[in-house]
Amino acid sequence: MTEQSGKLGFDRYLVGDGGKRLFLFLFGGLLCAVGLLAEPISDLPAGVARILVEPDYLISDYFHVGGKGASFLNSGILTLLFTSILVYYQVHIRGISIAAVFTVAGFSFFGKNLLNVWFILGGVWLYSWHQRESFLKFIYIAFFGTALAPLVSQLMFGLHFPGPFRVAAGAVAGISAGFLLPSLAASFLSVHKGYNLYNVGFTAGMVGTLYVSLFRSHGFIPEARVLWSTGSNGVLLPLLVGMFLTMILAGFQLNGRSFKGLSSIWAHSGRLLADFVDIFDFPPTLINMGVNGLLVVAYLLLIGGDFNGPTLGGIFTVVGFSAMGKTPRNILPIMLGVVLGSLTKNWSLSDPAIQLAALFGTTLAPIAGEFGWKAGILAGYVHSSVVLYVGVLHAGFNLYNNGFAGGLVAAMLVPLIEAFRGREKE
Repeated sequence: MTEQSGKLGFDRYLVGDGGKRLFLFLFGGLLCAVGLLAEPISDLPAGVARILVEPDYLISDYFHVGGKGASFLNSGILTLLFTSILVYYQVHIRGISIAAVFTVAGFSFFGKNLLNVWFILGGVWLYSWHQRESFLKFIYIAFFGTALAPLVSQLMFGLHFPGPFRVAAGAVAGISAGFLLPSLAASFLSVHKGYNLYNVGFTAGMVGTLYVSLFRSHGFIPEARVLWSTGSNGVLLPLLVGMFLTMILAGFQLNGRSFKGLSSIWAHSGRLLADFVDIFDFPPTLINMGVNGLLVVAYLLLIGGDFNGPTLGGIFTVVGFSAMGKTPRNILPIMLGVVLGSLTKNWSLSDPAIQLAALFGTTLAPIAGEFGWKAGILAGYVHSSVVLYVGVLHAGFNLYNNGFAGGLVAAMLVPLIEAFRGREKE
């Protein structure tokens, strides 16, 4: 075999399933490495232990709970484990695979941990067994469904009852919630017609509302709280910029040292199911992920935002969904709508909930992609209000609160936009 043919074979490996798996493993490995270097190793076990027993409902910044090192280690290990599940089931790595792993990684900085996620996965597996179908059919619902992981942690560690009862209650709640998700997720997709990228987040919000209603009727009402750390910008900013520049450079190299295909991605509306890896291939998708990562980092810098556990979650979720629906063209109008809201509403862009609304609110990116930037600004503006108040329904037990709010906003706005657009055409 010649040197040239060997190089071509390696290049084909990098843009195929092997390269995409390697990318996800490297991402998880990087997170673990940062965790091991961020703090003395002797401090990490205690930090991870504090994370495991934290009730976890919104907003629970793991930087505040267990420290940066433990937070990165928690995220990195979960990233490696969830990637390993994909490899075990021999899953073809697509855009949705990348989005799912990056979302797990992001929320492992504020709500998902090495203990609470497995009960949700167990519930989805139990559903597949009950239906006599392969777990592989529901694997992404299981991954995204870990949005309800705080149900487990809150019942296990947030109640003043004997230990065995709390453990049993948390396990039953997590497994039963996971069992409900597969049958509901497909049904709720029709509510927002694919214009809310976090469909499982919308479904989880409904399930979370059901559970919280049951809890409240029995006298259990968790107190609202915001655990939010500051002071990490100087450490995290270079790491994030370096990571996203590396993605752009790697994608550029794998793409034949070109940006070919990137304009086609940016012209796509992003409406579900818009799998950019399947449609446009991995290299230009990787460039798109890096570009969007730099955009949201720049946004946080411009508004004087914080780089911490929750905003890392938002950044990684945007980057992950840049493999399945998000582009600069469709996320910027949503973020601009949130900025516009700061001019007319009684809050600041640097408020914790609004920082997250601008990042996670890009779940509505397909509205801007399909109907134009004006519709996107309107969606972002409305979303910035809705997301502040729907959390009371599920009491923060659905980590994808913006996905829940985004589903409601899309369900209301899209029919109105379509009606007015149809009227204009007439």
